[in-house]
Amino acid sequence: MKLHYLLLIMVTLFTSCSGPTAPSDPIPTHETFTINSSQVGEVRTINVWVPDSYNANQDSLAVMYMAGGGIKEDFPHIANTLAKLVKEEKIEPLILVGIENTERRRDLTGFTEVEKDKEIAPVVGGADKFRAFIAKELFPEIDKRYRTTSERSIIGESASGLFVMETFFLAPTMFSNYIAFDPSLWWNNHYLVRTAKDHLSKFPEDGKRIWFAGSGAEDISTFTKQLADILEKEKSSNIERHYADEPKESHATIFRATKDKAILWTLNPSR
Repeated sequence: MKLHYLLLIMVTLFTSCSGPTAPSDPIPTHETFTINSSQVGEVRTINVWVPDSYNANQDSLAVMYMAGGGIKEDFPHIANTLAKLVKEEKIEPLILVGIENTERRRDLTGFTEVEKDKEIAPVVGGADKFRAFIAKELFPEIDKRYRTTSERSIIGESASGLFVMETFFLAPTMFSNYIAFDPSLWWNNHYLVRTAKDHLSKFPEDGKRIWFAGSGAEDISTFTKQLADILEKEKSSNIERHYADEPKESHATIFRATKDKAILWTLNPSR
């Protein structure tokens, strides 16, 4: 395996959403609570932001979920972005649910048969259990605590983007909308790309929307472009898709550079 590929693995899984939030992101007003999860066998911290209008009326709102949703992660960044877009009336009000990381590389990676993949952390391949935690424990808790609709979105970058894409293919009914920035599709010898056509042939009939982007990072863009080509050729009528090819962006910049247009496209299907 080439050295630059190994270095990319380290960069994509050890940085990005797992790093501290930039100082320019003020912490928004939010609620924090914990769930003692039987699915992942630990206590998980959940942060929730609601728009100002939530307490001014009795409307039920759609929900956006994100891993890497800690206060020292990307929760403030995305909450402030949503607040701005809601204030500008560019999107409808919605709720943001951030799931704080514990063992990021464990939760966000699926199984792998590649030995080098297994070297990036003591435990990998926990995505199925993490997905079960979200579906069986977090969804019911959010629906109990807040006024919600059935529309759910998920957003993520890098390893979290891999989790978004894996969920889109393996458990597509969980969310209505999927957003992934520079997803680590090289995982397990680009398994999701290799099996995409098979998963698409079994896709549910209810409509889904997926927006994903690839930066100039060669070992990422290679696979995001391949997947974009597959989705274009398959042209499934029940999937609205958009691929943003961003060669001028790096893996470190693509999330912030493209987040607004990703959210606008995904949440405004009629515009």
